[in-house]
Amino acid sequence: MDRGGCQMSGGGGDRSGPDQHGMISLEDLESFTEDQLSDSDNGSLKKDGETTEEYEDRLLHYWQDVARGHQVEVSQDMAEPIQQLTSNNQGRSHREHVPFTLLARKEKCGELLYEKRQYEKGHWACITMHKDTYEQSIAYGFMRIMRYICQQNTIDEYLGMTLPIVTVVRTDENHSVVSHDVIVAYFLPAEHQAQPPQPTDNEIIIELWPATTVYTRAFTGPTNEVTIINQINAMAELLDSPGVYVSGTFIVAGYTNPAHSNRQNEIWFLERP
Repeated sequence: MDRGGCQMSGGGGDRSGPDQHGMISLEDLESFTEDQLSDSDNGSLKKDGETTEEYEDRLLHYWQDVARGHQVEVSQDMAEPIQQLTSNNQGRSHREHVPFTLLARKEKCGELLYEKRQYEKGHWACITMHKDTYEQSIAYGFMRIMRYICQQNTIDEYLGMTLPIVTVVRTDENHSVVSHDVIVAYFLPAEHQAQPPQPTDNEIIIELWPATTVYTRAFTGPTNEVTIINQINAMAELLDSPGVYVSGTFIVAGYTNPAHSNRQNEIWFLERP
């Protein structure tokens, strides 16, 4: 990873052919919007007799209610992107997995501790955010990326959802403090990799990230400063070899909406070149 920008970088030779046996399978996860709405009578499906405007307002109000608990405000102009993301992600077939090759798995007494993966090079849309809290930074960054996915781009089309959405985080030398400056990034679907649509938001940057080797471990629950620090330290203890990974820069990979209470995540350590 370029420590001054969005890109990932790490060691590892050229490898091809994504391996789908990851620690978190898309088939085992709900989509961003499905997860967020699954326990609500608001539901993600449009109701009989409901107009498009009523549907958008219902989804928006639900997102606003959830977001307030995280000190995040969801503005009225998010109504259409939320509705588009919901409608286009009713089925799992609409979501792509960021391609990777599984290199190794570390287990102990039958328990999977972590995996080593090679991620292919590809175009990512990324935005740098700085809010009062880490949770606010990732939430507001994700909403900006949502607008890009949902037609606020040069081809004026819905681009398609890919998972995970990743957040690049930085810590102090002792891994005790997380910077509120974060990078939120979205991997462009395969059909847009050759010619990525440009965002209308001039703070979103399209970058070609190189092939990268990562050490990754799954965890569940909300992502905030405390949980991220705990996960980084737990992973560092498992690896027990600081020389193999980049210190101070890490990635949180999210498979569910940032506001969801049972969020499915991974912590990624970048292999040192």
